[in-house]
Amino acid sequence: MKKIVIITGASSGMGAEFVRQVHNKITNTPDVKDIEMWLIAYDKPGLDAIEKELEKNVKIRSFAMDLSGVAGVRSVEKLLTDEAKKGKFIIDLLINDAGFGTYGPFIETDPYRETAMVDLNCTALTGLCGIALPYMKSGCRIINVASLAAFMPLGNFAVYAATKSYVLSFSMGLAAELKERGIGVCALCPGSVSTNFANVASNGKRKLVWHGLSPQKVVAHCLRTSERGGHIAIWALKWKLAAFFSRFVGRYAGARFTFLYHKRPH
Repeated sequence: MKKIVIITGASSGMGAEFVRQVHNKITNTPDVKDIEMWLIAYDKPGLDAIEKELEKNVKIRSFAMDLSGVAGVRSVEKLLTDEAKKGKFIIDLLINDAGFGTYGPFIETDPYRETAMVDLNCTALTGLCGIALPYMKSGCRIINVASLAAFMPLGNFAVYAATKSYVLSFSMGLAAELKERGIGVCALCPGSVSTNFANVASNGKRKLVWHGLSPQKVVAHCLRTSERGGHIAIWALKWKLAAFFSRFVGRYAGARFTFLYHKRPH
């Protein structure tokens, strides 16, 4: 039976790195001819670039679309419904990487951009898990990209941290529900990674992520964690320590401290 791997946010950053590393793994499997990669992102030129970069021994299909909200979920659902008419398949791996952040105090940010972030980071991710599960069986996996920000409310980053807290909570609840079905769920919770994230979040005022670590190592660790049945992937030691000690910091105290002393350009 054909296997499909779906990766959202596939045109850049960690999404593109997931594409590269999963593609490499598929290339080295005996059933490579039975596996298809679906790359989904808003940025068509970025999708074209990553597809051109890969070897052609794995079938790749790219879909340039806006995944935000219910409309985005319905668009992907139609792709799956149309594919099912051609024959049976399973979704072997779903990687929900699509998402973005916004810097700055909530009162100074665009409320429509903040709600668009919720639509993508939370609504789309939840819906994609829901429409993918009927096509999954024991041994299939879901990876949801959360963040180190999921462990504590953050001033100057309030909505983003809240969306990633949702992703982590939802992923752990889903993992518990799917244990008997043999479907794995892993939440990736990285800190600062060297991607285009800061440029988008700051509206171009901060080009690079401060102290960003290697997306290659973060993604490789996440894939290993998921393959071994782990539920939370945190690669760097300093990130693990931050996640651990966050439980000893009051939620309001943490948010107030970051609001006062961790300003972000916006």
